[in-house]
Amino acid sequence: MTRVSARRSRRLVHGGVRRMVPLAAAATAGALLLSACGSGSGSGGTSKSLTFWISTVPGQDAGWKKLVAQYKKEEGVSVKLVNIPYDGYPTKLHNAAQANSLPDVADVPALDPIWSSKLIDLSSISGNKANNINSNFLAKDSSGKVLAIPSDVTASGLFINKSLFEKAGVAVPASPSNTWTWTEFIAAANKVREKTGAKYSLTFDQSPSRLRAMVYEMGGQYVHADSSGKFSVDDATKKAVKYFVGLNDDKTMPKSVWTSGADPSAMFQSGDVVAYWSGVWQVASFADSIKKFDWASVPTPAQPVQASDVNSGGMMVGFNNNSAASAAAKKFLSWVYEPKQYTELVETSGFLPVESGLSPKYPFKSAAAQAAFKLYNEEIPLYAPISGYFNGAQTAWVLKGKSLATDPTKTELGKAINGQQSVDKALQNIVDGYNTAVGG
Repeated sequence: MTRVSARRSRRLVHGGVRRMVPLAAAATAGALLLSACGSGSGSGGTSKSLTFWISTVPGQDAGWKKLVAQYKKEEGVSVKLVNIPYDGYPTKLHNAAQANSLPDVADVPALDPIWSSKLIDLSSISGNKANNINSNFLAKDSSGKVLAIPSDVTASGLFINKSLFEKAGVAVPASPSNTWTWTEFIAAANKVREKTGAKYSLTFDQSPSRLRAMVYEMGGQYVHADSSGKFSVDDATKKAVKYFVGLNDDKTMPKSVWTSGADPSAMFQSGDVVAYWSGVWQVASFADSIKKFDWASVPTPAQPVQASDVNSGGMMVGFNNNSAASAAAKKFLSWVYEPKQYTELVETSGFLPVESGLSPKYPFKSAAAQAAFKLYNEEIPLYAPISGYFNGAQTAWVLKGKSLATDPTKTELGKAINGQQSVDKALQNIVDGYNTAVGG
C-alpha cells in the first residue's frame, strides 16, 4: 500500500470519515495553565539543533526524513525528527507545554490553548508569493497572526464505478472547470443504476464535512456564525439539506448509512453502487483494494459554487522557546515551504498540497490514482473561500478554549431520514448544539 493510505488510516473512523475534533482544553483550564508555559528561556533547541515532532505510522514519515537530511546537508542544522504515536500525541504536547519543554517545530492535528500563545508568527512564509500558499486554509488569530500552515490538505470528492457508467453509456464531465450540478449528477447516476441494475445510485459518508461540502456547492453556508458568534442556517442551506435528506430513499441512496452507520465505502467497493461521495484519502486504498471493476475520481458538482470542505491533513507550527531556536525554527519552516522542497515532501509522502501551481509526481502505479490526484490538484484552486470556513472556525474556537466535541449533524439528520422529525427541526437542533458548544 502506498504512503497516502497508511498515513490517512490514523485519521479515519468507521466508513472513511476523518477525525476532525479540535484539541481544546476547557476555557477555565486554559486560563489557569497558559501561565505554565513561561517565557521559554530554558527550553528548546539552538541555532544549529532543533527538535521536530510529528505523528504518523512508521514508514509514512519518509518525506520528512528526506527533508531533514537535506536541510542538515545544505544548512548545517540538525533537525531531530520525533515520531509520536497518534493516540498519545495531544497529551504529550499538552504536558510538554506545562513542563516548558515543547519541541521547536511540530506537525499537529489541531491547536490547543495551553500552548497557542507560544506559537511563532508564520505570516512571512504564508505571505511569500513565491510559495503560493492558499490563504483560505491558514490558522490565524484575531490579530491576523498566522499560527499554523497546513502540511497538506484534504478535500471531499466524488468517485464513480467507471465500468457501470461505460456499460450504461453515460458520460461524465472531463474537467472541473466545466462540471455538472448535483441534480445533473444524480440524474446521471440514477440512469446508470436503472440501466445496469445496480442497487444504489450513491453512497455518502456519514460525515458533517461531506454534507458541508455539498451544501457549499449548492450555495449555502451550512451552520455559520455571525460576527457575534451566534450560529444559524440560511435558506440555501435549508434547501440543500432537504434535498440531501430526500435522496435517502433506499434507491438513490441507502438510508442505513446515515441512520445506522452502514459502511458506504464497503458498499461502493462491492461493485453494486454507481458512485460514492467521500474524499481524497480513499484514493490510495482504492488503488489497492478495488479489483472487480474500474473506478475513477470525477469532477465534483457545482450548483452553482465550486467548493469543498477543505481541512488540514496536519498543521505546521513553530514554538517560541528561545530566541536562537525560534529564529532557526522559522528559517527551517520557510525552507520547507519553498516550492522545490515542498514538492519533494508532497511527492514522497503522498500529500495533497496547500500550495498552488505545483506538478507533483506521485508514486502510484494505478492510473486511476494518478488521475485522481491530478484532478484534486486542478480543483483546489477553483474552490470558493467558504471551503476553508470550518477549518478556520475550529481554530477560533480553540483559541477561545471551546470545542465541538460531538457534532450533532449525524444524529439529528439520521432522525430526519428515519422520519422521526422534520428537516427544519433537525437543523434547529444542530444550530442549538453549535450555539451551546462553541457559540458566542
